[in-house]
Amino acid sequence: MLLADFGTSYCKLWDTDTFSPQLIATKMIDQSLRVDIATGHNGKRHSDRYVNELTALAHGGSALIDADEYTLLDCGSRDIKFIHQDQGRIKNMGWNTECGASMGFTIELLERYYDLDFTTMRVPASSFSVTCGVLGMSNIFDSVVSGESEVEAVAKFVKGIALNAYNFAGSPETVYLSGGLCNNPLFVASFPCQVICLGRFVLLQGLFQETRSR
Repeated sequence: MLLADFGTSYCKLWDTDTFSPQLIATKMIDQSLRVDIATGHNGKRHSDRYVNELTALAHGGSALIDADEYTLLDCGSRDIKFIHQDQGRIKNMGWNTECGASMGFTIELLERYYDLDFTTMRVPASSFSVTCGVLGMSNIFDSVVSGESEVEAVAKFVKGIALNAYNFAGSPETVYLSGGLCNNPLFVASFPCQVICLGRFVLLQGLFQETRSR
């Protein structure tokens, strides 16, 4: 069975019979591709069956997290979403497609433009107030014009995005993190709480659990 999470910047594919989950740039996806079950913003175009992203996230969390109560936060290229589960039931959830606009994409864009290495950058003492990745870039430009280094300005921007995501998820003591930003050490370290990274394939795992429940 072919499962897919059609993200804005990257697609995750998993043929459960032949190969492990794979990551492919969205721009490289064949537009004629058809899968059995999909989630993500383009999932309906490419699948015979579509599963809502929050549903896939919830199923993935249940399969991967061994805890009675937890908050699972998914940070993608375009938006952020979370679920708070307690004793097997969803207590709260949220999906921010506006104020979380393009935050993951913007971080990746800044990394390439300024030739940054997020593995070597320190978490700054302060941060910018960032509620939108695109609009928040003006803070970086203003800061650099004022004499601050590009590295420090971007670090404040990344921390601001992490704090915004943390607050959006309800400010939990521990965050289980899903999505490509799991691979960004600066972003992960900017959370004011414990962060447990689950990687990029949580929604695919949720789709797999969905197939087993039918």
